[in-house]
Amino acid sequence: MWMHDATSGAPVSSSTGRSSATRSMIAAIIVGVAVGLLLPDHPGATGFRASDLAVVSTLFLRMVRSLIAPLVFATLVVGIAGHGSHRGGVGTLALRSIVYFEVVTTIALVVGLVTGNVVRPGHGVVVATGVGTAAALPGAPVPAASPPSFVALLEHVVPESVVDAMARNDALQIVVFAMIFAIGLARAHGEARTFMLSACESLAEVMFKVAAVVMRFAPFGVGAAIAVTVGRNGLGVLRPLGILVGTLYGALVVFVLVVLLPIAVVARVPLRRFVAAVREPSLLAFTTASSEAALPMAMRNLEAFGVPRRVASFVLPMGYAFNMDGTALYLSLAVLFVAQAAGIDLPIGQQLLVLLTLMLTSKGVAAIPRSSLVVLIGALTRFGLPLEGVALILAVDAFMDMARTSINVVGNCLAAVVMARWEGSLAIPAASSPAAGHAPTLTRIRALRVVERA
Repeated sequence: MWMHDATSGAPVSSSTGRSSATRSMIAAIIVGVAVGLLLPDHPGATGFRASDLAVVSTLFLRMVRSLIAPLVFATLVVGIAGHGSHRGGVGTLALRSIVYFEVVTTIALVVGLVTGNVVRPGHGVVVATGVGTAAALPGAPVPAASPPSFVALLEHVVPESVVDAMARNDALQIVVFAMIFAIGLARAHGEARTFMLSACESLAEVMFKVAAVVMRFAPFGVGAAIAVTVGRNGLGVLRPLGILVGTLYGALVVFVLVVLLPIAVVARVPLRRFVAAVREPSLLAFTTASSEAALPMAMRNLEAFGVPRRVASFVLPMGYAFNMDGTALYLSLAVLFVAQAAGIDLPIGQQLLVLLTLMLTSKGVAAIPRSSLVVLIGALTRFGLPLEGVALILAVDAFMDMARTSINVVGNCLAAVVMARWEGSLAIPAASSPAAGHAPTLTRIRALRVVERA
């Protein structure tokens, strides 16, 4: 099946277009690594350096983040108010999602603890305690905030101002307001309902078009982000802490194979199609270390995969606060690493308390810069572990951040598919369908010109 390219009018295979985009991003990663190695950011270096490309990745991420608020709001309102009679309801979907999130993230914490106990990545690493955190972390941007309490989290869920929530890209608050707005719109009648629903439908359509335009710049943003990371840190920083980085990557692979893969099999998810759908969003999240950057592409690809728009637009943003699988695994592993590096033995009882603490404190802090470090510092303080260990982790945190962020995206995408399957609304198109491998939007489906090519 072929479709006409919007710019040239030439017929282009949708699967070919997706593979070409993936190849472009992989090529951008290779070029970024080469630029970072050739133009490192040494102290006192003059002339052009890889870190000077930071503005390119920053501009790309800003463009993507500017899409999130209108995209999430419009798609969720249309999904709920436009399908008010759908089976299950929003309340059921929310309850199922939260239960799923809690179970999977708890398993991720357990995988991190087990891996840390088996590999012991902190063994042999020395933490210089007693010098004070400020001395141990010269110039390091360690957050001063502490993880929010349960009451503070509940208060944070409801926005004081939707404009403020949208300005801060607080996905959870946007979701809550959009749900309330959509329920009110579903109860409305006559011209007011028709006009507002049509306006949100049009906004969703336009935002998907804008997202497609912005994603054309993804290879440039990806290449620049990788060049900056390698240029500032160098690959040599991995040598003394390579065991920690390797342990995290290995644990994430184990988590995918032992947890996410069985979930996909039980939910009867077509693995090849799912991998194709999440390949680009996870790669984008890996290279930019930003879940937000992958959100528009993930929503588009999941809709093409067969997940209803109302499910994808609800589960994905909600997962930012409640379903950070990669981050949860990283946090439990990092706590054990610091304890081992400091020569402190944590008995099983204390490790269970660490798990419970992280399970509670890792929720709802996604909007805080370097939120994983906020939670990690809070846990270290709670169990009397030296904060100087964070200095070691900061040296390689950029490399670990990329891996855990990509798994966060994959986990959220799988959660959306599982929720759609759970409520019986997953409609995977046939392989020969025009929608297969191409992201449909409301008007786009009607406007696609598909021709058979012999």
